[in-house]
Amino acid sequence: MTESKGRLLAISDLHVAYRENRAIVESLRPTTDDDWLLVAGDVGEMSEDIEWALSLLSERFARVVWTPGNHELWTPKEDPVQLRGQERYEHLVALCRRLGVLTPEDPYPVWHGAGGPVTVAPLFVLYDYSFRVPGVTTKEESLARAEENGVVCTDEFFLHPDPYPSREAWCEARVALTEKRLADCDPELPTVLVNHYPLVREPTRILRYPDFAQWCGTERTADWHLRFRARTVVYGHLHIPRTTWHDGVRFEEVSVGYPREWRRPRHPEVGLRQILPEDPRPVRLRPEEPAAEELKPEEGR
Repeated sequence: MTESKGRLLAISDLHVAYRENRAIVESLRPTTDDDWLLVAGDVGEMSEDIEWALSLLSERFARVVWTPGNHELWTPKEDPVQLRGQERYEHLVALCRRLGVLTPEDPYPVWHGAGGPVTVAPLFVLYDYSFRVPGVTTKEESLARAEENGVVCTDEFFLHPDPYPSREAWCEARVALTEKRLADCDPELPTVLVNHYPLVREPTRILRYPDFAQWCGTERTADWHLRFRARTVVYGHLHIPRTTWHDGVRFEEVSVGYPREWRRPRHPEVGLRQILPEDPRPVRLRPEEPAAEELKPEEGR
Protein backbone atom coordinates (compact mmCIF):
# COMPACT_ATOMS: atom_id res chain seq x y z
CA MET A 1 0.00 0.00 0.00
CA THR A 2 1.27 3.49 -0.90
CA GLU A 3 2.28 5.47 2.15
CA SER A 4 0.02 8.41 2.92
CA LYS A 5 1.59 11.86 3.04
CA GLY A 6 -0.77 12.88 5.83
CA ARG A 7 -0.24 13.20 9.55
CA LEU A 8 -1.85 11.46 12.50
CA LEU A 9 -3.05 14.29 14.76
CA ALA A 10 -4.79 14.32 18.14
CA ILE A 11 -6.76 16.56 20.47
CA SER A 12 -9.11 16.12 23.44
CA ASP A 13 -11.16 17.94 26.05
CA LEU A 14 -12.60 20.43 23.56
CA HIS A 15 -15.42 21.45 25.94
CA VAL A 16 -17.27 23.28 23.18
CA ALA A 17 -19.91 24.69 25.55
CA TYR A 18 -17.37 27.49 26.06
CA ARG A 19 -17.44 30.10 23.28
CA GLU A 20 -13.65 30.38 23.30
CA ASN A 21 -13.25 26.63 22.88
CA ARG A 22 -15.84 26.54 20.12
CA ALA A 23 -13.70 29.05 18.26
CA ILE A 24 -10.69 26.74 18.66
CA VAL A 25 -12.64 23.86 17.10
CA GLU A 26 -13.73 26.10 14.22
CA SER A 27 -10.07 26.90 13.58
CA LEU A 28 -8.89 23.26 13.40
CA ARG A 29 -7.90 22.28 9.88
CA PRO A 30 -5.78 19.51 8.36
CA THR A 31 -2.50 20.29 6.64
CA THR A 32 -3.12 17.71 3.90
CA ASP A 33 -6.11 15.86 2.51
CA ASP A 34 -4.83 12.68 4.19
CA ASP A 35 -4.63 13.86 7.82
CA TRP A 36 -6.40 11.75 10.45
CA LEU A 37 -7.67 13.21 13.71
CA LEU A 38 -7.89 11.37 17.03
CA VAL A 39 -10.40 12.93 19.44
CA ALA A 40 -9.77 11.55 22.93
CA GLY A 41 -13.03 12.51 24.61
CA ASP A 42 -14.79 15.38 26.37
CA VAL A 43 -16.04 17.09 23.23
CA GLY A 44 -18.93 18.41 25.33
CA GLU A 45 -21.91 17.48 27.47
CA MET A 46 -24.94 18.39 25.36
CA SER A 47 -25.78 16.01 22.52
CA GLU A 48 -26.21 18.85 20.02
CA ASP A 49 -22.77 20.26 20.87
CA ILE A 50 -21.15 16.85 20.43
CA GLU A 51 -22.86 16.41 17.06
CA TRP A 52 -21.85 19.90 15.91
CA ALA A 53 -18.16 19.40 16.71
CA LEU A 54 -17.80 15.88 15.33
CA SER A 55 -19.76 16.79 12.21
CA LEU A 56 -17.48 19.75 11.53
CA LEU A 57 -14.30 17.75 12.11
CA SER A 58 -15.45 14.76 10.06
CA GLU A 59 -16.03 17.07 7.09
CA ARG A 60 -12.47 18.42 7.28
CA PHE A 61 -10.28 15.43 8.13
CA ALA A 62 -9.78 12.29 6.07
CA ARG A 63 -10.73 10.19 9.10
CA VAL A 64 -11.85 11.07 12.61
CA VAL A 65 -11.48 8.55 15.44
CA TRP A 66 -13.37 9.29 18.67
CA THR A 67 -13.42 7.78 22.12
CA PRO A 68 -15.76 9.06 24.86
CA GLY A 69 -14.76 11.08 27.86
CA ASN A 70 -16.73 11.35 31.05
CA HIS A 71 -18.49 14.54 29.91
CA GLU A 72 -20.10 12.93 26.86
CA LEU A 73 -21.51 10.25 29.16
CA TRP A 74 -23.19 12.74 31.50
CA THR A 75 -26.97 13.11 31.36
CA PRO A 76 -27.52 16.85 31.92
CA LYS A 77 -31.11 17.73 32.78
CA GLU A 78 -31.06 20.38 30.02
CA ASP A 79 -30.19 17.87 27.29
CA PRO A 80 -33.17 16.68 25.19
CA VAL A 81 -31.43 13.29 25.05
CA GLN A 82 -32.06 11.88 28.51
CA LEU A 83 -30.51 8.47 27.93
CA ARG A 84 -28.26 7.19 30.71
CA GLY A 85 -25.17 5.02 30.93
CA GLN A 86 -24.75 2.34 28.28
CA GLU A 87 -27.76 3.61 26.30
CA ARG A 88 -26.25 7.08 26.08
CA TYR A 89 -22.95 5.62 24.91
CA GLU A 90 -24.72 3.55 22.26
CA HIS A 91 -26.58 6.68 21.13
CA LEU A 92 -23.24 8.46 20.67
CA VAL A 93 -21.81 5.50 18.76
CA ALA A 94 -24.81 5.59 16.41
CA LEU A 95 -24.32 9.34 15.94
CA CYS A 96 -20.66 8.81 15.06
CA ARG A 97 -21.50 6.13 12.54
CA ARG A 98 -23.92 8.48 10.79
CA LEU A 99 -21.08 11.00 10.56
CA GLY A 100 -18.48 8.46 9.44
CA VAL A 101 -16.53 8.82 12.69
CA LEU A 102 -14.87 5.68 14.06
CA THR A 103 -15.52 4.63 17.68
CA PRO A 104 -14.31 1.96 20.13
CA GLU A 105 -17.07 -0.28 18.77
CA ASP A 106 -15.69 -0.33 15.21
CA PRO A 107 -12.85 -2.40 13.74
CA TYR A 108 -9.55 -0.77 14.63
CA PRO A 109 -8.14 1.02 11.56
CA VAL A 110 -4.52 0.80 10.43
CA TRP A 111 -2.57 4.00 9.79
CA HIS A 112 -0.35 3.56 6.73
CA GLY A 113 1.19 7.04 6.77
CA ALA A 114 4.62 8.10 7.99
CA GLY A 115 5.50 6.20 11.14
CA GLY A 116 3.18 3.36 10.18
CA PRO A 117 1.79 0.93 9.70
CA VAL A 118 0.25 0.99 13.17
CA THR A 119 -3.08 -0.16 14.52
CA VAL A 120 -5.04 2.80 15.88
CA ALA A 121 -7.13 1.55 18.80
CA PRO A 122 -9.74 3.89 20.33
CA LEU A 123 -10.54 2.57 23.81
CA PHE A 124 -13.50 3.13 26.07
CA VAL A 125 -12.19 2.22 29.51
CA LEU A 126 -13.62 3.95 32.56
CA TYR A 127 -12.25 4.18 36.10
CA ASP A 128 -12.78 2.01 39.16
CA TYR A 129 -11.50 4.19 42.03
CA SER A 130 -8.28 2.14 42.20
CA PHE A 131 -6.02 5.23 41.88
CA ARG A 132 -6.18 5.83 45.63
CA VAL A 133 -3.89 7.86 47.83
CA PRO A 134 -1.68 6.03 50.35
CA GLY A 135 -3.45 4.92 53.52
CA VAL A 136 -6.84 4.43 51.85
CA THR A 137 -7.87 0.87 51.01
CA THR A 138 -11.52 1.00 49.94
CA LYS A 139 -13.65 3.05 47.56
CA GLU A 140 -15.80 4.22 50.47
CA GLU A 141 -12.76 5.48 52.40
CA SER A 142 -11.39 7.11 49.28
CA LEU A 143 -14.60 8.97 48.49
CA ALA A 144 -15.04 10.05 52.11
CA ARG A 145 -11.52 11.43 52.25
CA ALA A 146 -12.00 13.29 48.97
CA GLU A 147 -15.22 14.85 50.23
CA GLU A 148 -13.49 15.95 53.44
CA ASN A 149 -10.87 17.65 51.27
CA GLY A 150 -13.51 19.35 49.12
CA VAL A 151 -12.82 17.26 46.01
CA VAL A 152 -15.91 15.68 44.45
CA CYS A 153 -16.08 14.87 40.74
CA THR A 154 -19.30 15.89 38.97
CA ASP A 155 -19.45 12.34 37.58
CA GLU A 156 -20.90 11.33 40.93
CA PHE A 157 -24.06 13.25 39.99
CA PHE A 158 -24.33 13.06 36.19
CA LEU A 159 -22.46 9.96 34.97
CA HIS A 160 -24.89 7.07 35.44
CA PRO A 161 -23.67 3.49 34.95
CA ASP A 162 -27.05 1.97 33.94
CA PRO A 163 -27.63 -0.94 33.56
CA TYR A 164 -24.49 -1.72 35.58
CA PRO A 165 -24.79 -1.42 39.37
CA SER A 166 -21.80 0.94 39.61
CA ARG A 167 -19.25 2.84 37.55
CA GLU A 168 -16.56 0.38 38.60
CA ALA A 169 -18.69 -2.54 37.38
CA TRP A 170 -19.06 -0.80 34.03
CA CYS A 171 -15.31 -0.27 34.01
CA GLU A 172 -14.69 -3.96 34.69
CA ALA A 173 -16.90 -4.95 31.77
CA ARG A 174 -15.21 -2.48 29.44
CA VAL A 175 -11.73 -3.63 30.49
CA ALA A 176 -12.58 -7.27 29.77
CA LEU A 177 -14.10 -6.46 26.37
CA THR A 178 -11.28 -4.14 25.33
CA GLU A 179 -8.52 -6.45 26.52
CA LYS A 180 -9.84 -9.23 24.31
CA ARG A 181 -10.08 -6.97 21.28
CA LEU A 182 -6.53 -5.73 21.75
CA ALA A 183 -5.26 -9.29 22.16
CA ASP A 184 -6.85 -10.15 18.80
CA CYS A 185 -5.00 -7.37 16.93
CA ASP A 186 -2.29 -8.19 14.41
CA PRO A 187 0.71 -9.07 16.62
CA GLU A 188 3.10 -7.82 13.93
CA LEU A 189 1.87 -4.23 14.17
CA PRO A 190 2.59 -1.68 16.89
CA THR A 191 -0.36 0.33 18.17
CA VAL A 192 -1.46 3.83 19.00
CA LEU A 193 -3.76 3.48 22.01
CA VAL A 194 -6.31 6.28 22.42
CA ASN A 195 -8.23 6.58 25.69
CA HIS A 196 -9.73 9.52 27.55
CA TYR A 197 -8.01 8.51 30.79
CA PRO A 198 -4.29 7.79 31.14
CA LEU A 199 -3.63 4.05 31.09
CA VAL A 200 -1.07 4.37 33.87
CA ARG A 201 -1.29 6.25 37.13
CA GLU A 202 1.97 8.19 36.89
CA PRO A 203 0.54 11.20 34.97
CA THR A 204 -1.89 11.87 37.84
CA ARG A 205 0.86 12.29 40.43
CA ILE A 206 1.31 15.99 39.66
CA LEU A 207 -2.32 16.81 40.42
CA ARG A 208 -2.52 19.47 43.10
CA TYR A 209 -5.38 17.52 44.69
CA PRO A 210 -4.27 13.86 44.76
CA ASP A 211 -7.76 12.66 45.73
CA PHE A 212 -8.98 13.49 42.21
CA ALA A 213 -6.86 10.67 40.76
CA GLN A 214 -9.51 8.09 41.70
CA TRP A 215 -11.68 9.45 38.86
CA CYS A 216 -8.80 9.21 36.37
CA GLY A 217 -8.38 5.56 35.39
CA THR A 218 -7.82 2.02 36.57
CA GLU A 219 -4.85 -0.06 37.64
CA ARG A 220 -6.14 -2.82 35.34
CA THR A 221 -4.62 -1.07 32.32
CA ALA A 222 -1.19 -0.42 33.87
CA ASP A 223 0.70 -2.77 31.52
CA TRP A 224 -1.33 -2.32 28.33
CA HIS A 225 1.22 -0.03 26.71
CA LEU A 226 3.73 -2.90 26.96
CA ARG A 227 1.46 -5.90 26.36
CA PHE A 228 -0.15 -4.36 23.30
CA ARG A 229 2.97 -2.90 21.67
CA ALA A 230 2.07 0.76 22.00
CA ARG A 231 4.24 3.18 20.08
CA THR A 232 2.26 6.03 21.59
CA VAL A 233 -0.55 6.35 24.12
CA VAL A 234 -2.88 9.32 23.57
CA TYR A 235 -5.09 10.56 26.40
CA GLY A 236 -6.67 13.67 27.92
CA HIS A 237 -8.86 14.31 30.99
CA LEU A 238 -6.21 15.84 33.26
CA HIS A 239 -6.04 19.16 31.39
CA ILE A 240 -2.24 19.08 31.76
CA PRO A 241 -1.01 18.75 28.15
CA ARG A 242 2.51 17.36 27.98
CA THR A 243 4.68 14.50 26.76
CA THR A 244 5.91 11.85 29.20
CA TRP A 245 7.63 8.49 28.81
CA HIS A 246 6.74 5.33 30.72
CA ASP A 247 8.73 2.12 30.22
CA GLY A 248 10.15 3.69 27.08
CA VAL A 249 6.68 4.38 25.61
CA ARG A 250 5.61 7.88 24.67
CA PHE A 251 2.44 9.19 26.34
CA GLU A 252 0.79 12.30 24.89
CA GLU A 253 -1.73 14.32 26.91
CA VAL A 254 -3.53 16.31 24.19
CA SER A 255 -6.27 18.21 26.05
CA VAL A 256 -7.44 21.75 25.42
CA GLY A 257 -9.25 22.18 28.75
CA TYR A 258 -11.18 25.19 30.01
CA PRO A 259 -10.40 28.77 28.91
CA ARG A 260 -9.41 29.75 32.45
CA GLU A 261 -6.74 27.02 32.26
CA TRP A 262 -5.28 27.43 28.79
CA ARG A 263 -5.13 31.20 29.20
CA ARG A 264 -2.78 30.93 32.16
CA PRO A 265 0.74 32.25 31.68
CA ARG A 266 3.21 29.68 30.36
CA HIS A 267 0.46 27.16 29.66
CA PRO A 268 1.23 24.97 26.63
CA GLU A 269 -0.28 26.28 23.43
CA VAL A 270 -3.53 24.47 22.68
CA GLY A 271 -4.37 22.88 19.37
CA LEU A 272 -3.59 19.80 17.33
CA ARG A 273 -0.74 17.56 18.50
CA GLN A 274 1.17 15.48 15.99
CA ILE A 275 1.36 11.81 16.90
CA LEU A 276 2.82 10.37 13.68
CA PRO A 277 5.26 10.97 12.19
CA GLU A 278 6.83 11.66 15.55
CA ASP A 279 7.51 15.34 16.12
CA PRO A 280 10.71 15.89 18.15
CA ARG A 281 9.90 19.53 18.89
CA PRO A 282 8.85 20.32 22.47
CA VAL A 283 5.36 21.60 23.25
CA ARG A 284 5.36 25.38 22.86
CA LEU A 285 4.41 27.55 25.82
CA ARG A 286 2.66 30.89 25.79
CA PRO A 287 5.58 33.34 25.58
CA GLU A 288 6.81 36.22 27.70
CA GLU A 289 5.02 35.28 30.89
CA PRO A 290 6.24 34.00 34.29
CA ALA A 291 5.77 30.32 35.02
CA ALA A 292 2.36 29.28 36.31
CA GLU A 293 1.58 26.93 39.16
CA GLU A 294 0.39 23.42 38.44
CA LEU A 295 -3.09 23.11 37.05
CA LYS A 296 -5.87 22.49 39.52
CA PRO A 297 -8.32 19.67 38.68
CA GLU A 298 -11.79 21.15 38.49
CA GLU A 299 -14.87 19.33 39.70
CA GLY A 300 -16.13 18.61 36.20
CA ARG A 301 -12.86 17.45 34.66
